[in-house]
Amino acid sequence: MFTHNKALQYTVRVAEPNPVLASLLLEQFGGPDGELAAAMRYFTQGLAEDDAGRKDMLLDIATEELSHLEIIGSIVAMLNKGAKGQLAEAALEEAELYRSLTAGGNSHTQGILYGGGPALTNSSGVPWTAAYVDSRGDPTCDLRSNIAAESRAKIVYERLIAVTDDPGIKDALGFLMTREIAHQKSFEKALYSIEDNFPPGKLQGVPQFDSLYVNSSTGMGDADGPWNSGEEWERIDDVVAAGPLDGGDGNAKVQLSDAEMTAVKAMASRTSSDPSKDPLTGADLGSLQS
Repeated sequence: MFTHNKALQYTVRVAEPNPVLASLLLEQFGGPDGELAAAMRYFTQGLAEDDAGRKDMLLDIATEELSHLEIIGSIVAMLNKGAKGQLAEAALEEAELYRSLTAGGNSHTQGILYGGGPALTNSSGVPWTAAYVDSRGDPTCDLRSNIAAESRAKIVYERLIAVTDDPGIKDALGFLMTREIAHQKSFEKALYSIEDNFPPGKLQGVPQFDSLYVNSSTGMGDADGPWNSGEEWERIDDVVAAGPLDGGDGNAKVQLSDAEMTAVKAMASRTSSDPSKDPLTGADLGSLQS
């Protein structure tokens, strides 16, 4: 059961309309790291969660994310308010109205298609999609994903704060950014309250490979650190000399029936190349004519 309190979680104060800024803020309304994506990610995780504590946390944060969606949507609506009225009533001359709608971003799409209301798109006008919800149904996997999602959202808020001088908007965005920090802390605490949280899932890795570092990109710029060196790691620096890691010959094989083998050999014979021939081709003819 849901109920809606019409008071925003944080008061929105917009100094003046700005359709271009409104289109940029849509990144946190209908973008991959936005508030709707977060709400849907945590709701679906929470509904399937069997642990009472994690379920409660996920549904609490999911519901709060909807309130953050409301804050962002309200800011967008206020930033578009002037353009919405002018467009609806044709209050400006044609040239002035055109300039106001094409000042930048996808503000023209927001004005013409959505009438200035917050659209479920990102800042480039790409519609929101459930593909943004990347849950896998394993708490250690999903909590790590949630931590990363909150981190990404914080960075996007930082960048949005940097592109506006409106003190009221900066204040509201600062609040939303800070809530991303709080949610990340909650998710980290929940992750580390699971005693066996690494690796994700039930199965352990194959022992000879789970602490092996393969230095596959070699040359100038090679660097050592705790991510690839030390007592924890075995290391391969010459990948070619090491050969296949399983000790095999590195060739793909499949067991075929006699009938399948006959068909494969027939196809290989029919489609084989003759390296002794150098036929004249269309490319050759084109080169001669030029």
